[in-house]
Amino acid sequence: MIDVLNVTLPELTGEEARRAYIYIPEAARYSDQRFPVLYMFDGHNVFFDEDATYGKSWGLGKYLDRTGTPLMVAAVECNRSPDHSRLSEYSPYDFSSKQFGDIKGRGHLTMDWFINSFKPFVDSSYPTLPDRENTFIAGSSMGGLMSLYAVCSFNSVFSRAAAVSPSLVFGRGELEKLIRDADMRDDTVIYMDMGDRETAWRGVGRSFRFFSELLLKKGVKLTSRIVPGGSHCEASWERQIPFFIPALLYRPED
Repeated sequence: MIDVLNVTLPELTGEEARRAYIYIPEAARYSDQRFPVLYMFDGHNVFFDEDATYGKSWGLGKYLDRTGTPLMVAAVECNRSPDHSRLSEYSPYDFSSKQFGDIKGRGHLTMDWFINSFKPFVDSSYPTLPDRENTFIAGSSMGGLMSLYAVCSFNSVFSRAAAVSPSLVFGRGELEKLIRDADMRDDTVIYMDMGDRETAWRGVGRSFRFFSELLLKKGVKLTSRIVPGGSHCEASWERQIPFFIPALLYRPED
């Protein structure tokens, strides 16, 4: 079951509503079981093709239903205004590029809302396991960058993260410093991938290798993949679900 709600992010867009999608496992209907929660960016692209920006979603709900995965997902629609507001909300840092111009990073405001407004709402309204061990975060592209930022900066809240095709070339120096200085517990789990068609882009492959090595040196439990034939789109990211969901849920004692 997927609940679709309207939420507001006052510090970012005032009272303008955007959608939040809450996936609830089937087992919640006939038991008092509580579940880990995966928070996700670009929620409109996660479940339904009719809501997706380019008409193709990840179809995550279908995968979770089919596999009976005991996981809740709380995914929030991005800012879709045409002035690069998504980039601003999903960037931890200010950056400039030839393609997008000057972008003011407001990722800290986005995460403040996720942690202090959205997560308390989800935990009070649904059968969650609210502790750090069972609180994850994931996203693709700029959402992937935000997932790395979240698990590094707010490691007391998020124990695990999936960064799918993360945008590592924006604010590279700031991200490097963040990872080097981050106080991350040794049980932190990170999944990170990049399509081999993406690594051919200028600087992308080099950045992916650099940050993979940096995270390994930091001592996190890292799964790092170059995806054969992978590209920067929802259809490709959908095919990575069977890799990153098990990585997030893996327990050594299993």
